[in-house]
Amino acid sequence: LLQYTSGTTGRPKGVERPLPPLGPDEAADAFGLHLARFGITADDPGVHLCCSPLYHTAPLAFTTFSLHIGHSVVVMERFDAEEVLALVEHERVSHTHTVPTHLVRLLALPEALRNTYDLTTLTRLIHAAAPCPVDVKRRAIDWLGPIVWEYYGATEGGGTIVSPEEWLARPGTVGRPWQGADVKIFDDDGGEVGAGTVGAVYMTLGFGDFRYRGDDAKTDAARRDDFFTVGDIGYVDDDGYLFLCDRKADLIIAGGVNLYPAEIEAAIIEHDAVTDVGVIGLPDAEWGERVHAVVELAAGADGADLAAELEDFVASRLAKQKRPRSYEFVDALPRDPSGKLSRTKLRAARVD
Repeated sequence: LLQYTSGTTGRPKGVERPLPPLGPDEAADAFGLHLARFGITADDPGVHLCCSPLYHTAPLAFTTFSLHIGHSVVVMERFDAEEVLALVEHERVSHTHTVPTHLVRLLALPEALRNTYDLTTLTRLIHAAAPCPVDVKRRAIDWLGPIVWEYYGATEGGGTIVSPEEWLARPGTVGRPWQGADVKIFDDDGGEVGAGTVGAVYMTLGFGDFRYRGDDAKTDAARRDDFFTVGDIGYVDDDGYLFLCDRKADLIIAGGVNLYPAEIEAAIIEHDAVTDVGVIGLPDAEWGERVHAVVELAAGADGADLAAELEDFVASRLAKQKRPRSYEFVDALPRDPSGKLSRTKLRAARVD
């Protein structure tokens, strides 16, 4: 079996693993186990809405898993926020899989427009793939009700899961390991750390042993016994709930302080004039790196004086060292068709 990662930190990596020793019917039954973690079963009629390209592992998995348990599938040619609502109403969609950018764009639709669609058949909105700003997810739950589920995993394996009720009790968590999985946090010296300490996030293989196609060195670097990492940084609390900070490759080090772009982006995206934002570190002679925010404006917003306004806006939300030292306004950010931001392209366009 050969699947590819999304390539948000570079070229997509081929993840290859042996086919499981199961017959077709056994494999089909096994596929349903993952959906059951979200309370989606073959006992009830269901319709799955696919919002992302099928060449990405998660959309492909949720689509095929849904088919294998006898549910119908609606596949969008490309993501369009209002079309999602129209399809939920017209096709009586019961569950869908999204990324945080999709939630942002759905919430950007006028409330009056959102309320014209009948979404009562939708019982599960599942999201993953990137840290979701707490404010965005809270607004989604306020709008749709407690149907917003989240998980953390990768093409390589995983993972964790969190129900809306658990998340509301611990805003920002991506959940606890699902049955048969485990998570450990390691420091830079390879030692396992305890609750509350930030470090590299490692998960159990889960889906069977894998290797990166044609890259044994990268495979070995990502592995620690039966655990692997995709380079994310985070911590677990005393109850075993995982919280993500960011990707290690995206970390900004300014004056020796570690800064996480996802946290800064989550503060900026709350502003009404901001549709999308990407934060990167740019070279700085004094600090090593400085925080730079690239902002996509909402329709009708004026960027003339917005930089100063955003500086005031984030002042009450972020510590001084985390606030962007420069802002840039663009028509669109470099996101792939699944909605993931390519920080590699964002940095390259500004450093070169």
